[in-house]
Amino acid sequence: MSPLMSLLWVLVGIVILIVLNIKFKFHNVFALLIAGIFVAIMEGIPVDKIVSVIQQGLGGIMGHLALIIIFGAIIGKFMTESGASQQIADTVIRRCGTRFLPLGLMFIGVIFGIAMFYEVAFLIAMPLVMNIAKKANIPYMKLVVPTVVGATMGHSLFPPQPGPVALISAFHADIVQVYIYGAIVLIPSLFCAGILLPRFLPGIAQMPLNAMIKPVAEKPASELPSFGVSIAIPLIPAILMILASVLKPLLGTGSELVKVCDFLGSAEISMLLATMTAIWFLGARRGMKSEIITANVADSIAKISNVLFVISAGGILKQVIIDSGVGDNIVHVMSGVNLSPFIVAWIITAIIRILTGQGAVAAITSAGIVAPMIDAFNMNPALMALAVACGSNTITLMYDGGFLLFKETFGISMKDTFKTWGLLELINSVVGLLAVIVLSWII
Repeated sequence: MSPLMSLLWVLVGIVILIVLNIKFKFHNVFALLIAGIFVAIMEGIPVDKIVSVIQQGLGGIMGHLALIIIFGAIIGKFMTESGASQQIADTVIRRCGTRFLPLGLMFIGVIFGIAMFYEVAFLIAMPLVMNIAKKANIPYMKLVVPTVVGATMGHSLFPPQPGPVALISAFHADIVQVYIYGAIVLIPSLFCAGILLPRFLPGIAQMPLNAMIKPVAEKPASELPSFGVSIAIPLIPAILMILASVLKPLLGTGSELVKVCDFLGSAEISMLLATMTAIWFLGARRGMKSEIITANVADSIAKISNVLFVISAGGILKQVIIDSGVGDNIVHVMSGVNLSPFIVAWIITAIIRILTGQGAVAAITSAGIVAPMIDAFNMNPALMALAVACGSNTITLMYDGGFLLFKETFGISMKDTFKTWGLLELINSVVGLLAVIVLSWII
């Protein structure tokens, strides 16, 4: 089969996925499964091998990300119930003052985005932002945009979130480089989308609010956990991951200490430690009874089960793409195109994100397509992971979960949602890609 025909069948499979989602209202899991089977058949994978490909794709993602997603949901739940998220917001806003509120809220957004699944971070942060906007007498959307910008970038770029973890694994990227380069990419993206956009966006101050959420009833300061504990718990995984990667070249891969740090710094174990710390410091130590703790854990898992299965189902199409050699075909086609591989990877991921409406699914699917380009074009794996991550965080359409969450939360029109959510995502994505390209020239 020619490379162009191979690519064509993938595109047809994605179209089938969209039609099943939009026209026939299929659940994403069924739509991804059907699209994956179609592409597998058309790409020439033997019928007797397709089931094993499905099992490998679904099981690979489920095995790698299930615990990470579950632990993230539990951490978010205990941060909300204990008032830790309120403590972070109150402290940052108190230190920033009214003038620098957007900067403080972007910082909060990034921390929440790294620590929790995106929908959880959004729903925790927005009531706090509504409170702050009311107190400071600032149009709410001028504070919402910076917060969402921080949360989307934190969630898209950094482990232990599912998309970045999958990309680091697929590309064999150095996690320290991902954090360091990601922080550099983050700065211009936050500035353009979080500071400049709210300042120059027409009509943002007069945007009506018909919110389904209202400002939360705040806990008294005396009942809140300390700021140190509140901010340290969501950062535990990042600290352990970086520590493990830094010690490895210093002590050598055979060192017992490095082996222990590798174990503790793995995504699953670091998230487990952060979760247990959250349960102890934000639950048990503050007088929460064991049955309430168990109920909160069960509630957290129940609420993200759908997200978990959708992301895992995205691995089916990725595995089909890998096993059928489509990624190698794309390398062959792109070798004759005068475009940076970073741009190509971004375009592929952005298209999948726009068509599927799932950022993590887009990143995971694109990983199978893009991975062969890294060796073929001698690309830095960490920068390629960031380019794909930026592509997974781009402008979305009205069937995207994030789009609908934003629109319905504030009760705004489709036009205003495109003007705010749509623009901030597009600016995030494009500026992030440009920052990656500039970094590639320097490194």
